[in-house]
This record gives sequence, C-alpha cells and structure tokens, in this order.
Amino acid sequence: MENKNIEEIVKKVLESMMGGAPASSRGASAGTVPKTARVAKLVEKGRFELQEYPIPEVGDGDILVKVEGCGVCGTDAHEFKNDPFGLIPVVLGHEGTGEIVKMGKNVKKDSAGKDLHLGDKVVTCMIFKDNPDITMFDLNKQNVGGADVYGLLPDDDKHFNGWFSDYILIRAGSTVFNVSDLDLNSRVLIEPCAVLVHAVERAKSTGILRFNSRVAVQGCGPIGLICIAVLRTMGVENITAVDGEPKRLEFAKRMGANKTVNFKEYKGIENLAKAVEDSFGGHLADFAFQCTGSPVAHSNIYKFIRNGGGLCELGFFINGGDATINPHFDICAKEITTVGSWVYTLRDYATTFDFLKRAKGIGLPMDDLITHRFPLEQINEALQTNLSMQGLKIAIINK
Repeated sequence: MENKNIEEIVKKVLESMMGGAPASSRGASAGTVPKTARVAKLVEKGRFELQEYPIPEVGDGDILVKVEGCGVCGTDAHEFKNDPFGLIPVVLGHEGTGEIVKMGKNVKKDSAGKDLHLGDKVVTCMIFKDNPDITMFDLNKQNVGGADVYGLLPDDDKHFNGWFSDYILIRAGSTVFNVSDLDLNSRVLIEPCAVLVHAVERAKSTGILRFNSRVAVQGCGPIGLICIAVLRTMGVENITAVDGEPKRLEFAKRMGANKTVNFKEYKGIENLAKAVEDSFGGHLADFAFQCTGSPVAHSNIYKFIRNGGGLCELGFFINGGDATINPHFDICAKEITTVGSWVYTLRDYATTFDFLKRAKGIGLPMDDLITHRFPLEQINEALQTNLSMQGLKIAIINK
C-alpha cells in the first residue's frame, strides 16, 4: 500500500475520532491569525479608545473568534453614558458574533451538543462559573442574573473580553453556540431576540396568553418591536402597539401589530386607556407587555388590562426608579396575574435561533431592525446615535 493511501486512511480515522472535524482543526488555526489586534475600550464616560494588544494564547478549552459584528444594547449605552456598573476601563459588546479562527484541542461541541469546527459562526450566551443550577435544560428555568457576560467583564491581562473588538477570546467553560446556518443580521439580533423569547415564555406560564388573546405592547423600541414579532410568529393575531413616535408605530405594523396608539395624542391615562380599549373594538387587553424603562409607563399599563388579565413587565433592565400604582384597583380588584422577565435562560437562547428562521419565513422585516451600521473606528458615533434614538438597532460591523 502506498504511503499516500496510508496517510489518507489515518486522516479519516482521526476525523472520525473527533466527531467528523478535519484532523488538522483541533488545536489549530484557520489561516493566518495576527499577533496583535484592536479592542474598543471605554476609558472614561462617553469615550471609547481603540487600543492594540497581543492576541493571547489559546488554551486547550479556549476559542479565538474573529468578530464580524455586534449590536449596541441599551446596557452598552447606559455604561457609555454613566458607568452604572463601575466597569471602566472595559471592552463592551455582548450582542456579538464571529468566525472561529483558532481553537484548543479539547473543544469539540457547543453548549447544545453541536459540533464545532474552524470557520464556524458562533455566538456566546453567559459565563456561569461554578453554578450547577443553571444548565441547558434546567426545568426550574433559572435565569442568568448571577452570571457573567462577555462585554461586561472587567478588563484584565487578556483584554479581548468583549465583542467591540477585532477578536474575542472565549474561555474554557463558557457557553457558545454554533449558528453557521444564520446570516450576519440574524446573528447580531440573537441576544435581544432571546430576551423576548424568554418574556413570551414567562407570559405563557400564566395560562392567559393564547392565540386569540388581545395583546397590548407598550414601547416600540427594538425590544417592543421584537416582542410583537415573537407574538406574531406564535400565532397571536390581535396586537395593539403603544408608543409616542409615529415612525416606530409604523414599524410595529410591519412587525405584526394590527392597531397602534400614539400616547402623545391623548391627555390623561383615562383617555389613553380608552384609546387602547377602542383599538380592541371596545375591549381591554387580555394581556400586556411593558417594554419601556419608564415608571410612568408601568403605572399606566394596568389600566389597559381587563379583569382577570395578565401582565409581563420586562422593560426595567436597570433600576429606572419607583412606579406608583394602587394595589387595590390595579391588581387585587382586577385579579391581574403579573410576571417579571429579565434576560433569558440557555434554553430560550437556543430557541431563538428557530424563532429568527420562522420570523423571516413568514416575511417579518427582521433585517430592517438594524438601521445603522458603523465600523469599529466609529464606535463613539455609534453609541451617540443609540443615545439620540435616531434609529432602532445600531450595530458595529467589522469589514
């Protein structure tokens, strides 16, 4: 037998032992990886600075990813403006995605059991450290409130800790998902969409949200608009969107809302509630989603909901202040069932991949949510654009 044939047989045996991955891919890199790369580091409130560092060594369980894009989250904007988490200096960006260019020899599968190879497109979820209660199929659906996330990690000697960069080092033990079957726009939207997949699952747990429910969605920023899209893909037909910006209300219709209410056109909560009621043909909402961070909006939304209805509050990702309600009239007398929603579980994250495919399959304009794209060099402008509410989803896209 020729040496060439022997080498080919050995290669195939090695590939089968590694779950079908090319024999050269374990503990190797795809193409040339530079010795240094850039991160966009928030060095003070309101200012990112591009800094260059040596790309760190990739350990046996690590993955080096070349960043292709990352969405700008409201959390990034809050940190950029006020540093509420006390992280400065920090490399932000947690809505990112990119291509595996180097991987340790122990890396074989993603967090859902799917094979990982060089060249695969991936996203990260959370870093759970030593919490055994959070697993892929946690029946108690514990959320990820106690976990770390790439893009909100304190700066350290690795530096490549967030997706606002040229590369990111995914450490051993982190969650990672192979999403090579999704395009770049969809991958950038995974993280915010997972927030809404989780919220709708929380809403369904009340037993009130059904196909024929009348649903009010308050707030038509990216979160509210994606909420409408998730509801629409699940078959909910009767959705009223509430916001104060006509352009966002028009986009809400494109996402699946059949009625809209501009709160700026109504003076007083009673008139606003009547407008919501009229949008449902003289009925209050069976269920409502509160998607803003406004305490006033939270106080108002109880008036939109019928007796025995339900509410999912998901707008307060950070402390937005206290809201005033009357427990008797708003909750007890109406017997409203309320659930809170914050971030997502691992299972919700994986479910989101199929949601995005379904949303595009029925013609929802998910790509159009990304209204502004900036290169890494213009990250300060990108954050200012987010804060000024000039568009919907702002993204950093690496060429």
